[in-house]
Amino acid sequence: MRTLLFFFLLIFSTTMFAQLERPNRVLKIEADPEIPKPNPKAPPTSSAFPKINLPKLTEEKDPKYSMKSLGDLDPKPLDITKGDGLLDYKTDKAPKYFTKEKKASDEYARDQNLGEVKVSRALVNIVYRDHQAIDGDRIMVLVNEDIIRASVSLQGSFQGFDLPLQPGPNKVEFVALNQGQSGPNTAELHVYDDTGKLISAKEWNLLTGYRATFIVIKE
Repeated sequence: MRTLLFFFLLIFSTTMFAQLERPNRVLKIEADPEIPKPNPKAPPTSSAFPKINLPKLTEEKDPKYSMKSLGDLDPKPLDITKGDGLLDYKTDKAPKYFTKEKKASDEYARDQNLGEVKVSRALVNIVYRDHQAIDGDRIMVLVNEDIIRASVSLQGSFQGFDLPLQPGPNKVEFVALNQGQSGPNTAELHVYDDTGKLISAKEWNLLTGYRATFIVIKE
């Protein structure tokens, strides 16, 4: 037992002595003389980043699509004396609820017969209006050769009179005093009995001086 202990101590002491005798080695790295040493006092330098082209908010217009390539687009000054610039302006244009005035021609250079009606009533109501352009047409009204309206200016609404009837034919005549500003003298004629019932509806187209005749026969 003592022999084994002595042998272990001998080995341990030999190892420790060898370690104490072994010199420490330091690894030295020599600097490359061609590489300059950094200057500790120099300001730090920033890394150089590649330039980035940011997108523009508006695109550049292609010259071939410029307004000049579309021709002269300069607006013309608005002339308010000729209208509002939106619609054709015509001073003789009829309201939309009237039809276009008929053109005056030789076919209207004659008297016109508007027909006749037979009634058993004491009176009738005769009314008339210009159903085309309101252009100043005027008429004279006669009943049985007597003038009862010397000059009537035809309007867009109906106007007229009550006619007491004599037994037999009652002749009503409408004479064109002019032709207005356009076309012939034009009118629409309505005849009602004393109950308000429409018994006749006619139209005339007359040149100046001609007349339209309507007969009411009381039975």
